[in-house]
Amino acid sequence: MKQILQNLKTGELSVTDVPPPLAQHGRVLVRAAASLISAGTERMAVDLGQKSLFGKARERPDLVKQVIQKAKNEGLLNTFNAVRAKLNSSNALGYSAAGIVINVGDGVTEFRAGDRVACAGAGFASHAEVLSVPKNLCVRLPAGVGFEEAAFGTLGAIALQGVRLADVTLGESVVVIGLGLLGQLTVQLLKANGCRVFGVDLDLAKVGLARSLGADDTVVSGEETKRIIVEWSRGRGADAVLITAATPSNQPIELAGEVSRLKGRVVAVGLVGLDIPRKIYFERELALKVSMSYGPGRYDPEYEERGHDYPFAYVRWTEGRNIEAFLDLVAERRVNVERLITHRFPVEEGERAYQLITGEAKEPYLGVLLCYDTARELERRIENKLKTPASRHERRASRVSVGLIGAGSYARTMLLPNFRASGADFRSIATASGVSARDIGEKYGFDSFVSDAEDVIRDEGVNLIVIATRHDLHAELARRALERGAHVFVEKPLALSDEELDTVLNAARSPHSPGQLMVGFNRRFSPLARAAREFFAGRQAPLSIAYRVNAGRIPKEHWIQDAREGGGRIIGEVCHFIDLMQFLVGAPPVRVYAESIISRNQQIIDEDSVFITLRFADGSNGSIAYLSEGDKALAKERVEIFAEGRTFVLDDFRRASAFKNGREEKLKLSNQDKGQADEVRAVCSMVIEGGPAPISLSELAATTRATFRIRESLRSGQAMEIKSGV
Repeated sequence: MKQILQNLKTGELSVTDVPPPLAQHGRVLVRAAASLISAGTERMAVDLGQKSLFGKARERPDLVKQVIQKAKNEGLLNTFNAVRAKLNSSNALGYSAAGIVINVGDGVTEFRAGDRVACAGAGFASHAEVLSVPKNLCVRLPAGVGFEEAAFGTLGAIALQGVRLADVTLGESVVVIGLGLLGQLTVQLLKANGCRVFGVDLDLAKVGLARSLGADDTVVSGEETKRIIVEWSRGRGADAVLITAATPSNQPIELAGEVSRLKGRVVAVGLVGLDIPRKIYFERELALKVSMSYGPGRYDPEYEERGHDYPFAYVRWTEGRNIEAFLDLVAERRVNVERLITHRFPVEEGERAYQLITGEAKEPYLGVLLCYDTARELERRIENKLKTPASRHERRASRVSVGLIGAGSYARTMLLPNFRASGADFRSIATASGVSARDIGEKYGFDSFVSDAEDVIRDEGVNLIVIATRHDLHAELARRALERGAHVFVEKPLALSDEELDTVLNAARSPHSPGQLMVGFNRRFSPLARAAREFFAGRQAPLSIAYRVNAGRIPKEHWIQDAREGGGRIIGEVCHFIDLMQFLVGAPPVRVYAESIISRNQQIIDEDSVFITLRFADGSNGSIAYLSEGDKALAKERVEIFAEGRTFVLDDFRRASAFKNGREEKLKLSNQDKGQADEVRAVCSMVIEGGPAPISLSELAATTRATFRIRESLRSGQAMEIKSGV
């Protein structure tokens, strides 16, 4: 399918062929008919993308600080690779569209194929032929509303939310500063609400349009603006001012204060400077609100991504219901969007549309629509045109041929570079959106890009399937890949429940499946971890291990904290530390006890800060202090190992100290090495040479079951036994 993308590094825009998305849980699959370019928001995004690296850094100093801290903790090379991977990705533009439902995912009962809908959301309602949109961000179209009109739905909701925050009543005098798309819609909504409306803009044509659409009076902004507005308001000042301009200038917020009445209301809807002039706002005791886009639900993953709607009786106007209300006004012809449309482009000519937005094409514009041929047949597999047919058939039987499912940041920064360094070929790649499949597929030379994981699993040219999706898909995809007979590398965790784990293990043990199963427990492959194990080689006594993890906080809204999708951080990350301890001890864990903090802060997840005690089969013991409330400047991991009068201390996989006979021997690496490269080399060796997996099934099972028992111990307050074996 065609989609408009922007390269984050160069800012270059392109209309690109990407695989269409599939129906996902809680999502509605929509064949787009029209989408609207938001001139203000999207122009700023394009301008930022086209800035130099230094310019981007000036715009986002918060990200620069994160990069500096990462370099201190993990080394320059790892940080450089992570930043480069991020900049080489593409940004999907657009957030307001309309079309026809062609499929729905599990958990969606509100829509069915054939429904005409408006869609919202950055990253969802993009400029693309097929859209995968969470159900709460879709609204059915009223009778008589066409797709082009419906494509204004998201902009209309933004304008409507601003009007709601202004709390205007019948007959009040309201000023609208900025008469672009958002301002023109706001003028009409205020008139529909029975207000007297005054419009202000720098553009004479936009001022005239606003007057023709219902504004009671207008002015081209200048030295007399304040006086004219005060006279229009009968000397009282405006009851409310809505700022719908898009400019870094502070002038709109200053003007809003100057033309407001005593105890008036100011609402910033557009992206404008917010250096508040205290004197005027103080003397008039003005109320200032900053509108949060479409309305209640915005930026709440529970509402937007997971489909949990707010109760109607308690939250009357959500972002979805705001879109619905706006479209009702369009259907009743109380809001006219047709007159706001100045340009229409087929999506294939999307680059021309953005030449208008960026000013490259010297032509006035307002509403710029992209149009789509809903009957065009779409290709589900995109062949990599950068690879010649000959190169696709040069593979030798002795090579590893990778099929990748999922391509998050870890796959981009760690797995793929290491597989390439190990000489692997890249056959097919599938991601949910299709955009990252194209980006990463081209960079690493995959033969084809798809959106359906089944296409990768069934690809007979693949002998190693790498699974790097979100956690809820790991077990099922691994089972299906093993049943096909392929070798499987799964990023941790292997499963989210005992039942899921059993299905994977049964498939791995099946005599009908020659494939081996490997999980990405990489720390045991790090050179310092191997040095620690060698340091205690031949010991007769048990080990005692203290493992401290400065984990850092992850917001409770993050997908990894969702029980269905991520399973939580104990299952998702603590598995790493259990596996490393099992490797050092050489025996499986048999019992676990855990306690978490108890916090009154509702933003803190108690299970993110836990103390865990493990007993191993050989009598060794270990403690894990997994703590999320520490300072970011502290290195993440420290492991202290004790036995027979000796101690080995491992600091964040960059430094180590071995203490023996009263002497200390220091080891230091130039960059942090958590074993990812050696892990991948071991996996490739497994595929090529046909040997056993680098980590046995029994060890994979013991580590995974231990994480399940930790969560049970936290809930029961009791120590839990861990069943041995698979």
